[in-house]
Amino acid sequence: MKLQLNLAFVLLFSMLYLGSCAQGADNSAEQIGAAVMAIPENLRDGAKVLGFDAKGEMVTLREGTNNMICLADDPNKKGFNVACYHVDLEPFMARGRALKAEGKKHQEVFDIREAEAKAGVLKMPENPSTLHILSGTEGKYDPATNTVTGANYRSVVYIAFATAESTGLPLEPQVPGGPWIMDPGTHRAHIMITPPPTN
Repeated sequence: MKLQLNLAFVLLFSMLYLGSCAQGADNSAEQIGAAVMAIPENLRDGAKVLGFDAKGEMVTLREGTNNMICLADDPNKKGFNVACYHVDLEPFMARGRALKAEGKKHQEVFDIREAEAKAGVLKMPENPSTLHILSGTEGKYDPATNTVTGANYRSVVYIAFATAESTGLPLEPQVPGGPWIMDPGTHRAHIMITPPPTN
């Protein structure tokens, strides 16, 4: 009787384990599908994708073959938010993730990266590099149709230490969705392009 119970337990555990593995695999495919929606279609198949495992930790879901890296939607945060960026931004992005994991707040992250970039420890892109974002508080990805609803697109072009004077850009948008420069003169200087919402 005891042997039968043990066998039944092992069988049940195996079924649950295999089921969780299958669920994880399905979830990974969905994370990848949603993440790459932030970039043009011709770049999606080759983008590297970072997402989340069952423990909520960031992992590489897929290696890439082009110059784009995509971040899947964080299941622990409200709303929908996926992003893709040029590979030259990875040192900047990775450093930010590491500092946040240490418990650093926004201004602390900014100050540390600013100092490291000025010291040459943190390598910023030599050329303007783009971050694509697709987000919305009611955003949702449908894997059956490979579409995202309830989210809007914006792009950010990082151009370290650029200023309004060096770019000719205003410090705020002049028309709805018009480009402007944020954090001018710092390592995090970037051009904001936020089209008016469509959803």
